[in-house]
Amino acid sequence: MFLRAKTDFANRCPLAPSLPRIAVLLSLTLVLSGCHKKQQHVARRPPPPPITSQRYPTVARRPVPPVILHDPSEDSNPSGHAPQPHVDNNSVSSSETGLASWYGPPYHNRTGANGEIYDQNAMTAAHRTLPMGTIVRVTNLSTNQSVTVKITDRGPFVQGRIIDLSLAAAKETGLYRMGVAKVRVEVFAAQRPLTGGKWCVQVGAFQNEGNANKLKSDLLRRYETAKVIEFPGPTGHWVRINPALNDRAHATQIADNIRTAEPDAQAYIVRLD
Repeated sequence: MFLRAKTDFANRCPLAPSLPRIAVLLSLTLVLSGCHKKQQHVARRPPPPPITSQRYPTVARRPVPPVILHDPSEDSNPSGHAPQPHVDNNSVSSSETGLASWYGPPYHNRTGANGEIYDQNAMTAAHRTLPMGTIVRVTNLSTNQSVTVKITDRGPFVQGRIIDLSLAAAKETGLYRMGVAKVRVEVFAAQRPLTGGKWCVQVGAFQNEGNANKLKSDLLRRYETAKVIEFPGPTGHWVRINPALNDRAHATQIADNIRTAEPDAQAYIVRLD
């Protein structure tokens, strides 16, 4: 009867497990909870790159011309440049009107077309066709300021421009800040006759040296008796042809028949003396 009562109690209380069964259940619970526990990961920063003496490469930039807003020399010493050549106002032989510009660095202290060192602070100018040493008066038609200068160099080699003033002469006429302006050029005294002279043709400036050499070879084939040279300049590469007959008519004929591979490379007739 006692055995039957024990069996009846077990049947009525199925959720009352024995002690060994409870131990087994606790062990399984601990194992399962350990499986679901997340592991913590510590974030690691990558080590910094090694410090070397090599700098990051820089991008080459072309120099930008400065905007001239004020030059103290214009106020402190407006007449501190070389004196202007003396002229007789009643002895004007000819005149022309066109665009003028000015030039200074990088031509300053370099040899000019007359064989002398160019001084940007002297009262001089460059002209393509007037004889060396000619005295001219240049009037800025925008400001009505004038300056008397001596032709000592050749240029400007830009289409549409007739004269290049020195830095000092540009300041005297108000051209310094303007850069380019319409002027009147009056010719006074010339050391040589305006007509005649020795002439050549100068072509450029080429940005590609190969195009300059190609033109040089072509001119040497076409004009076997002429002297043809190629030379570099501050603005590019140039080709000059000195014809055997170096009068202006032959130089003009050669210039009219020159075709270049670069549209900005133009042919200019230039007086040599």
